[in-house]
Amino acid sequence: MDDDDPVVSNPAHYSVLWENDRVRVLAYRDEPGDRTTEHRHPDSVMVTLTAFSRRLESGGRSADVELPAGQAVWIPAQTHAGSNTGDTPTRTIIVELKGGSGAEQGGATLGPTIPG
Repeated sequence: MDDDDPVVSNPAHYSVLWENDRVRVLAYRDEPGDRTTEHRHPDSVMVTLTAFSRRLESGGRSADVELPAGQAVWIPAQTHAGSNTGDTPTRTIIVELKGGSGAEQGGATLGPTIPG
């Protein structure tokens, strides 16, 4: 694993639930005011277990994200750091796709792609 792998760089927040040669399933958890250090995600699908508010930051850019519980969103490959800006804990499941991801594109999008 690389130093920018979230499980390595932020082990208090990310844990591996399951993995095979095609996907890795992570659990993410934090509390209000918690921050992560910069880390990388390949193309992924995130399912929110709780509603939350966060700020994602990368390369001088920032994006504020607010999602309800039970939302599934696409996260294009990206590198970011994040902070819980709300007053509730964050609990999510992230399914990272392996191979053939958009990681080579350098993460033009910051944060999830929210439907609708």
